[in-house]
Amino acid sequence: MKRAQSTGPHRRARGQPRGRALDPVALAELETLLAGRPRSRDQLIEHLHALQDRFGHLSARHLRALAQWMRLPMAAIYETATFYSHFDFVDDGQAPPAPLTIRVCESLSCQLAGAGALETALAAGVEPARVRVVRAPCMGRCDEAPAVQVGRRHVGRATPERVRATLDAARFEPDQIDWPGLESYRAQGGYQLLEDLRAGRVTIDDLAASVEAAGLRGLGGAGFPTQRKWRFVLAEPGPRYVVINADEGEPGTFKDRHYLERAPHQFLEGALVSAELVEASTIYIYLRDEYPGLRRVLQLTIAEAEDAGIAAVGSIVLRRGAGAYICGEESALIESLEGKPGKPRHRPPYVAERGLFDRPTLVNNVETVYWIPEIHRRGGDWFARQGRRDRKGLRSFSVSGRVRYPGVYLAPAGITLRELIDEYCGGMAEGHELLGYLPGGASGGIMPASKADIPLDFDTLQPHGCFIGSAAIIVISTRDDLRAVVTSLLAFFADESCGQCTPCRVGTEKMLALLERDRWDEVQLRRLSQVMIDASICGLGQAAPNPVLSVLTHFRDRLAGQGIRIVSEEPAT
Repeated sequence: MKRAQSTGPHRRARGQPRGRALDPVALAELETLLAGRPRSRDQLIEHLHALQDRFGHLSARHLRALAQWMRLPMAAIYETATFYSHFDFVDDGQAPPAPLTIRVCESLSCQLAGAGALETALAAGVEPARVRVVRAPCMGRCDEAPAVQVGRRHVGRATPERVRATLDAARFEPDQIDWPGLESYRAQGGYQLLEDLRAGRVTIDDLAASVEAAGLRGLGGAGFPTQRKWRFVLAEPGPRYVVINADEGEPGTFKDRHYLERAPHQFLEGALVSAELVEASTIYIYLRDEYPGLRRVLQLTIAEAEDAGIAAVGSIVLRRGAGAYICGEESALIESLEGKPGKPRHRPPYVAERGLFDRPTLVNNVETVYWIPEIHRRGGDWFARQGRRDRKGLRSFSVSGRVRYPGVYLAPAGITLRELIDEYCGGMAEGHELLGYLPGGASGGIMPASKADIPLDFDTLQPHGCFIGSAAIIVISTRDDLRAVVTSLLAFFADESCGQCTPCRVGTEKMLALLERDRWDEVQLRRLSQVMIDASICGLGQAAPNPVLSVLTHFRDRLAGQGIRIVSEEPAT
């Protein structure tokens, strides 16, 4: 027998959408804001940025309207909007954030420069209804520590007075960056390699031989031989894509910003050459959101290349990150480009086989492709012979912390930390004595001063439990609190974990809790480290224990001097 249909007020009429009702005003606002824009899933993060930029936050009513407009489930919209730290989600009934946000960088370099006290002073000196002060991860301005972002404008070597002056002047947009345009680059022989490649005067075999002779490897951290990546991607059936990782979120790293500000067309030529080599139809550039001034530079650079016929209109796509360190991992970056939370993929398959939109994808970082035109002009042998101690090539070291002159320094591969400080950085900062250094940012571990004469390059630091990664050198001194250094790094990893896998999500939080005690259980710390290394999906969880393992190996006496008791006995059975 057919059951009678209830008509009471608790019963929803057939055909009426479930969930909270759509606000027609919000939908009208959204349609006006996004008029003419694509509605495909990969545009989701761009649309969220448009809403955040226009309204200062992401309201639930606008997200419901966006779900309707894009024909996506609200769950997919919400999951992505709440994954990224630069999106401020406000649910129904909640008050929106203050109209202006001041972000104080809490990365290690900025902490050493007094960011904690600066944040306290700024928070005490603003009107909360008008301005909010929050902590933020590395902004890629470690050479100007402490760094503060006021709206979209950065204040380097920030003091309360300098930040207040920015507020008083209402200067909240990024500074204009002076950059060499197309005419200047072409006068130096720019885009000749691209022209020769397209005309057949240079072949992939020619360029691969030159790059192999140079010893060029991926300079974002992994160090995979560049020409081998080309071959792997080219071996897969098309269509293919090129993705440029400009999301340098590793604390202490700012070399990609350095090259994009000074030579955007050389970078672009390297990206276009890479696309020609693997016969890719489109280049996607994923730029971290902390670089708003660079976004304008790249927009203008791409427009110049399109106007000159160097690049087909629409063949270079510039996308904004949204504040997620994990998106430096290549598969997480690709997930983000597809409009999803940036969670790493299980491998295999590798992105060279199935990457962006499930197609073969060449992923390189900014500096790697930057060097391709230069190596072709000068020759692979020129690049290779720059190294010291039988190492090949040049390395761009981002140096910050307790040195006299922080900055990006182009130095021979195989240089030692002591040589780098003395020859390029003007020595240690006044009043500071070398205690140790991070050779590869937060992920690369911590080396003691006694190992400051080891060559800095790929594969030279692994025997000591560290690695060079992106060559982000953070120098610490005998005046620094070593436990504060380590807990700062682990707090960063715990905050930036995507949460997808238990070893990383739980392991980073557990390790941080153990480090905050005065009694360190070495057996427990090492066991937890091994689980994270063995079982985490990606490099974040695998590398997070490195600072802890380093201090347990190299700095036991120093920790004891800070009142930390390290207990190493196995528990009784």
